[in-house]
Amino acid sequence: MELHCTRPSCPKPINAFADLDSSAVLKTVQQKFCVTCGMPLILSSRYLPIKLLGKGGFGTAYLACDRYTPTMRQCVVKQFQPSGNLNPDQLQIAQDLFEREAQVLEALGDRHPQIPDLYAFFPLVVPGLGTSQPEEFFYLVQEFIDGQDLEHELEQRGPLSEAAILEILNSILKVLAFVHENQTIHRDIKPSNIMRHRNGKLYLLDFGAVKQVTQAQGSSPAKSTGIYSMGFAPPEQMSGGAVYPSTDLYALAVTCLTLLTGKPAGDLFDSYRNTWNWEKSVQVSPRLAAVLNRMLQSAPHQRFASAQEVLQALKPPAAPPSPPTTPSPPPASTALQPPSAAASSSPPPAPPPPAPPAPRPQFSLLEVLGGAAFTGFEGSLVAIALVSFLGVTLVGGGSWLLFMAALTFLQWRRIIERVDLAIIAVISLGLVLMLRLYPGQLLSWQNVLIIALIAALIAVAIAILFRLIYQIISRFF
Repeated sequence: MELHCTRPSCPKPINAFADLDSSAVLKTVQQKFCVTCGMPLILSSRYLPIKLLGKGGFGTAYLACDRYTPTMRQCVVKQFQPSGNLNPDQLQIAQDLFEREAQVLEALGDRHPQIPDLYAFFPLVVPGLGTSQPEEFFYLVQEFIDGQDLEHELEQRGPLSEAAILEILNSILKVLAFVHENQTIHRDIKPSNIMRHRNGKLYLLDFGAVKQVTQAQGSSPAKSTGIYSMGFAPPEQMSGGAVYPSTDLYALAVTCLTLLTGKPAGDLFDSYRNTWNWEKSVQVSPRLAAVLNRMLQSAPHQRFASAQEVLQALKPPAAPPSPPTTPSPPPASTALQPPSAAASSSPPPAPPPPAPPAPRPQFSLLEVLGGAAFTGFEGSLVAIALVSFLGVTLVGGGSWLLFMAALTFLQWRRIIERVDLAIIAVISLGLVLMLRLYPGQLLSWQNVLIIALIAALIAVAIAILFRLIYQIISRFF
């Protein structure tokens, strides 16, 4: 088993212990120490860091397991580790923010299913590395969300649809409504702080920059400490002024814009006119556009006052109730008609409204490149079969183009995808290699395979080039 040393200055943090592969040893050993720097590896005698997850402004996160649980439950261990050279006052502020995250998780995590639970918060004092002065570290242990944050989801899948944005809004607004009702403001809403679990549930992360709302009547709201993410924070937060629940709504709207358009927040803001200029980059319904634009107002009082107001505004308008009708006697011309005749004279029912068009298939970057490689591979095999094995001349070029168009259409409609591509490619390669048994073949099996692979790489390169040109053009139009 490998354990990761959490000392920031350790030159070789990875430690392998073969005896920890035994469950009996793992649960009973008192402690393990880093073979390089001597740092204790089993934190608080129970948490075993096994992988570095990432580093932020105030700390480093590790994936760990809790050896005192029956299933060796996975968790996240955050170590307080501020970046940069901070003076004592700044260091104290950073430590207060780290402790505040633990307090908020303890207060809110157990009470809401979309906020991680707090498991532990503790300090650790160890001998210094290369110095006689001891070092003190602070750790926060919280629930591990097995999934991917929306920033990485955007990088892999591209811009999200309006339906996906509405799902995110409805989910995260409910979390913010709970947070605000408990007199807390998150102050750092952005795609990397929203995690999608493998089961689809969205979680709100990173409460290190939270702010308590002042409750005393007549007192002015507390000033912001200047903790924010550039591009997502509203003007009042960037200037160090007071923050409000609408501060989080502004940041959530910017988050939605980046996910809708696939562009950085800075590319969507017109600094010359001091306005957001995003609607030309994506087509959305008028109701969603109006909601986002109100959330993006520069003055806090011009935005929605609460997350509940936004949720209400996102609901489709209810159909107006039909006016009550009083029965009236039938006209004389129909009163004497038999029931069958009266029924036949009534107007036919209105036809049902047409079904909305099916949404256009969305393809991730991996699917696009895989499809290009498959198309190039198949195209080369068909060309080899037509020209080299079957003796077809240039007259057969038309049939080859029809085959390539049909292949592309089948992928675009998702009639063939994923595993289908690999199965078809293997079968096609086998058929082409079988044709080598006929007299007159011109290519060896090695040359057939090399040509097919080269064609696949060329198709991938062309797909990458066209995608790059599209992204460059989309930034200007």
